[in-house]
Amino acid sequence: MKQRIFMYLFVFSILLVLFQYVNAKRVFEDMDSKLVGCKTQLQKYKDSVSVLQNQFMEASHFNLERNEDAMSYFEDEGYIIDELIPFIKDELYKLNEVKGEHPLVPYASSEGRKMMINTVKLLNHKWIIADFSDGEYWGEVFLTYEITKASELKFNLVAYFLYPFD
Repeated sequence: MKQRIFMYLFVFSILLVLFQYVNAKRVFEDMDSKLVGCKTQLQKYKDSVSVLQNQFMEASHFNLERNEDAMSYFEDEGYIIDELIPFIKDELYKLNEVKGEHPLVPYASSEGRKMMINTVKLLNHKWIIADFSDGEYWGEVFLTYEITKASELKFNLVAYFLYPFD
């Protein structure tokens, strides 16, 4: 009788170990397949980030904040770049508040509206590109700028165009 109990206990133990082995193997294979999927997805995301970084670098090539030579020019003149860039943009936006037509936009606005500069991009230490609109017509201007010895900001309109209205 004692031998049968040990034999049943032994068979039960073998079945339990076999069940644990099969279950652990299934869990392991499932986790392994998830890990492979995650690694594939991670590689795909890394590639996407790399592409986006390259596109960003290409798009920001003409940008004062990424142009070391232009920033060195201002730093040599004693200006703080982090304060100067917002100052230049603010001075350009202040021209939107001038009574009458905008002094830098060479086009008259439509009835009851005013041409205003919307977006400004400082290309380097001498050039600015900006877009303007009155809500119906829009275009872009290319400006040069300089800071005089008296710390005055002067803008000079170089080129401009108005998009055709359909």
